[in-house]
Amino acid sequence: MGNLADRIEEYLKQILENTSEGYIVLQRSELAGEFACVPSQINYVLDTRFTVERGYLVESRRGGGGYLRIIRLGLGIEGQYQQVMRQLIGERLSRDRSNALVERLLDEELVTPREAALIKSVLSGNNLSGEFRDWDSLRARLMKDILTTLSRDDLV
Repeated sequence: MGNLADRIEEYLKQILENTSEGYIVLQRSELAGEFACVPSQINYVLDTRFTVERGYLVESRRGGGGYLRIIRLGLGIEGQYQQVMRQLIGERLSRDRSNALVERLLDEELVTPREAALIKSVLSGNNLSGEFRDWDSLRARLMKDILTTLSRDDLV
């Protein structure tokens, strides 16, 4: 398998998948011990792989009795994802965050792999030239329009 961060991510996702509660509670030190790493490596995985954009909420309390709670955020009822995603996007959206949001749509099976690739291509800005400098604002507006289109019932 891949590097340590990949193994930790896969392990946590597997536990989440097998729980009916929709969340897991772990001890950071125990998890670090299980992977023979320092707790900061666990923090790195949580900070980069378990973000809101990717569909997770991490609650953490440090210290001797500290814990980690990782909650899988479901998109639930139809149309709810549009509202949630719009709040996450705001007025500006970096390329990395837009890719994470598209991956979330793909994980939730709201778009196909082909649609995800198309959205990522459009939002990358690689094929447009000129003096335009505010890609993050344009990317946010485009993503909101994409989400609006995805939520239309008449296009199903």
